[in-house]
Amino acid sequence: MPTVLRQNGFRVVIYPNDHIPAHVHVEKAGGYLKVGIDTPDLPVFGNFGLSSKEQRQAYDLVAANREFLLQQWERIHG
Repeated sequence: MPTVLRQNGFRVVIYPNDHIPAHVHVEKAGGYLKVGIDTPDLPVFGNFGLSSKEQRQAYDLVAANREFLLQQWERIHG
């Protein structure tokens, strides 16, 4: 499970054997947010154990780095 970004205590992961649509898992302290990155509206597919504040911070991290994360998805998944 490649970690493609670390920032502010968050770890952004793209699983090599994961499914489409393109998405990332933003992990922190045992919880994670699953966010789609293949469209500009960045749909949230699930919040698993993050507080509302952490969820907002994780989402903002993905939004600020969407292009980079999409490039990483394409690098990992071909």
